[in-house]
Amino acid sequence: MSDQNFSSVDELETASLKTKGSEFELESRSWASTYFTDVLDVQGGTQPPKAQFISEPSEGYVRLLQIRDFGARPVPTYVPETNKLKKCTKDDVLIGRYGASLGRICTGMEGAYNVALAKVISTSYINKKFIKHYLEGPIFQNPLALLSRSAQNGFNKGDLESFEFPLPPLAEQKVIADKLDILLAQVESTKARLQRLPDILKRFRQSVLSAAVSGKLTEEWRIENPAMKVNVSQIAQQHRDHLTKAKSKYREPLGFKTNELTPEIPKSWRWYRAEELCDFITKGTTPKKDDMATVGDIPYIKVYNLTFDGSLDFTIEPTFIPKAVHDKDLKRSKVFPGDVLINIVGPPLGKVSIVPSSYKEWNINQAISIFRPVCGVSNRYLSVCLRDEYLLDLTKSKAKATVGQFNLTLEICRDYSIPVPPFEEQTEIVRRVEELFQFADQIEQKANAALERVNNLTQSILTKAFRGELTADWRAQNPDLISGENSAEALLEKIKAEREALTEKSKPKKKTVRKKAKA
Repeated sequence: MSDQNFSSVDELETASLKTKGSEFELESRSWASTYFTDVLDVQGGTQPPKAQFISEPSEGYVRLLQIRDFGARPVPTYVPETNKLKKCTKDDVLIGRYGASLGRICTGMEGAYNVALAKVISTSYINKKFIKHYLEGPIFQNPLALLSRSAQNGFNKGDLESFEFPLPPLAEQKVIADKLDILLAQVESTKARLQRLPDILKRFRQSVLSAAVSGKLTEEWRIENPAMKVNVSQIAQQHRDHLTKAKSKYREPLGFKTNELTPEIPKSWRWYRAEELCDFITKGTTPKKDDMATVGDIPYIKVYNLTFDGSLDFTIEPTFIPKAVHDKDLKRSKVFPGDVLINIVGPPLGKVSIVPSSYKEWNINQAISIFRPVCGVSNRYLSVCLRDEYLLDLTKSKAKATVGQFNLTLEICRDYSIPVPPFEEQTEIVRRVEELFQFADQIEQKANAALERVNNLTQSILTKAFRGELTADWRAQNPDLISGENSAEALLEKIKAEREALTEKSKPKKKTVRKKAKA
């Protein structure tokens, strides 16, 4: 494969889809095939006693580097400086040795490193950035992952003897390292953009809900349908008729009171409290633990079954209760298809679901409240209102006693601020919201699929780099830099000679015993 400049995820992906030969087969004959311990070494760290740890820099102390220090939440630790400590510089490359951090590659810090890390002992004949990329790639990581199943106590030098190490000429090492820096930075940049999309789409959905409940979403529709308006007296009568069927006495609910925080709505709309539009708003009940099972008569909804998109997900840990318990002990918390449910215990608040018709009757736990619209609003439009963050904040602002807490009382639920448009406009609002949400869902699905592909790109690119595929053109253009004294074979001989010399130098010298001269 010829080397080229990649400018997009698609180009990177296309370049990494196809590989040839066995998993780590070299494309270049100018490379030397060797093993990790033939050219590199590792040195484990030390573990000073915790009694010596301090959290602030001090004279005579050195930073003790631990795996967590290379993450987003480092915990600086300092220990007395001694000759027994194993130290590293910012340019050194460290490898995680244990458990979940096995194979994690760390660099960029100086100090003494602990036993959970091992420093790679290199040579001037191998580019350090090349080593780092090699350690991050599948040639090193794959056999290390297999090793981890039987080496929970950490790897040692002997475990790395069979790890392949493809050795290019020194000049080509730098070219590969530089290319990988550019390509992998592009991958990380693309990944970061894709990872930001869920938050962007969350804000988009909230902006849609805000436009829906403020009337902005249907401004043009109202111009085309100017005669529509809310029938206030009809809503009041329908509410009275519905509740008097269940109770002999009807208590008129309090009307909505505007204040300085109440936003403007179209003139054809009206503000209502949820209590004016719904049957008695109450919450669920918790049955005895023995009454709950994974199979049974009546489906029992918990907060984790509610969603942020208005649907109910009963595939998550479905729970059932006996019909006898449903009809007697939990009869107050019965719910039916079409009821709107919200969670009243957080964080987070804002989970709203419409009860589906998959069962004739359901029940709910104590962290969920029931909104059963009986006049003025459809259940789908009410679901839109209950999902809007501004309306939630507006409602909470009227309850002084609950400032700063994450729970909603039934009093707050009954006082929920609902802007009510004419029924025909509610239908149009729901249609537009669902259409825009569906559009956002499609974007999110494509983004997730793209992110999954991008997550595989790093290892694919590293694999191709260490087969020699990224530098085929460079080798063709620079034959002098990969042959003769510059060849990988000559480089390997220099590395071996250097290592043998260091080994010989480190051996203790034999003491010479002089013989005494005879008298």
